[in-house]
Amino acid sequence: MDVATAWAWTVERHPSRRAVGGPAPMTYAQWDARTARLAHALADLGVRRGDRVALALVGGEPAASLHLAAQRLGAVATPLSPRFGASELAHCLADAAPALVVSEPATAETTAVALQDERIRAVTHLDLAELEDRARDRPDTAPPAAPAAGDTSVMLFTSGTTGRPKGVPRTHAAEHAAAVAHLVQTGQRPGDVVLGVMPLFHTMGVRTLLATVLAGGTWVPQARFDAAEAAELVARERVTSLYLVPTMFWSLLREADPATLAGVRRLAYAGAPMAPALAQRLVETVAPEAFVNHFGSTEIYTFTIGPDVAAKPGCAGRAGLFSRVRLVDPTPGAPPDALVLPGEQGQVAVSMASPEAFTGYWMRPDATAKAVRDGWYFTGDLAVADEDGDLWVSGRVDDMINTGGENVYPDEIEAALAFCPAIADVVVVGLPDERWGQAVTAFVVPATGVAAQEAVAAADGWARERLPSLRRPKRVVAVDAVPRSAVGKTLRRVLTSGDYVPLADTAGVAP
Repeated sequence: MDVATAWAWTVERHPSRRAVGGPAPMTYAQWDARTARLAHALADLGVRRGDRVALALVGGEPAASLHLAAQRLGAVATPLSPRFGASELAHCLADAAPALVVSEPATAETTAVALQDERIRAVTHLDLAELEDRARDRPDTAPPAAPAAGDTSVMLFTSGTTGRPKGVPRTHAAEHAAAVAHLVQTGQRPGDVVLGVMPLFHTMGVRTLLATVLAGGTWVPQARFDAAEAAELVARERVTSLYLVPTMFWSLLREADPATLAGVRRLAYAGAPMAPALAQRLVETVAPEAFVNHFGSTEIYTFTIGPDVAAKPGCAGRAGLFSRVRLVDPTPGAPPDALVLPGEQGQVAVSMASPEAFTGYWMRPDATAKAVRDGWYFTGDLAVADEDGDLWVSGRVDDMINTGGENVYPDEIEAALAFCPAIADVVVVGLPDERWGQAVTAFVVPATGVAAQEAVAAADGWARERLPSLRRPKRVVAVDAVPRSAVGKTLRRVLTSGDYVPLADTAGVAP
């Protein structure tokens, strides 16, 4: 199945049903006409089947409509983060070699600078408003030929938490399978009203959009996450399903009147671990019918599913509907049959036979060879299986800290410190140290009303009481905020590079 055909079938089933919520609502018939006009406008600009269309857009309905228009034309939607600087954006544009780049006022200047990079061939650069103006008098009928299931639907760029972003092309078949899996695994129902705030340059945003379309639901756009506005949208639009990263849930709980969340029946999260304390608060506040932890990636949408967060907070669960998962020796280059013993920590490997899987990185055979071996995708994630066979993610292979000759993983230290009442956020990294090789270092954000020095002292004392000596931070640093990507992934490399301003420090570097 291709996305364009799946779209057409939904429109045929529910032409009068509300498809887009918010201040400019549309029925499926109206959205069908809008995306068709946009597809014809793209074709008039020379975009052909298989061409990449780079979307340097903030988000919201225009970005979603252009994504769908590309699907209908058989072009490859290539959404790029509006947070990219000119250098990072130039890298992605040079790599993708798009036929067209669409920007808007918020991204136009950065895009123009990026396009001056000598690696980028001549490419048409259009403002979103001009493209929409061109589309107004275009036909509202479908483009002549639907793409094939094996054609590329979208190319997402990985977030680059440890290096430069890599292109991940995904076929129409993989996108359709991932959307179907999402519906089944999260319990999303036909007609659900879903908040569309996750960015479309991230797999969670694309999945929210396509799964809602397949189920004939209502997608409520929010271009940028703002907790107060999100709470208002949830209440006014009667949102029934939320799929967010944990940091968004924290913000929503702080801003929303609990009564406004009463209509939300289904919760799901991905992108980062969720603290048990947050899971408990969501259960108490929302009392959802379904609460799911989705563990996956851009490359293979689903690894595992934790189907009942209320019963097992933080548990990643078992292999998803279309997945096969195993834990293997985390040593670099280990084969997929080097399984760890029960209870041992291993690297999560996922079968490439999954219909949700990519086929390899764009123009990066070296990266593909490193990540994919003997039919298995090596995720770089570490996990332990419990006695029920459910996985508990314990960190990243790249995040391992070698201190005093022993391997320590940040997640278990962060989990202990997260309950310290004097701090609002925490991340643990290994910093260079003459004695230890790497010193376990905790960066903490003071809780509201708590002085930085007080937060540092409290976190240090909390760790001493609860963690064995090897895992206790040798240093605790207070900072304004933990560096994270647009979708909530912790950017440890920012801290290990020294790019932070200490508010207080147990090493005596307090300003």
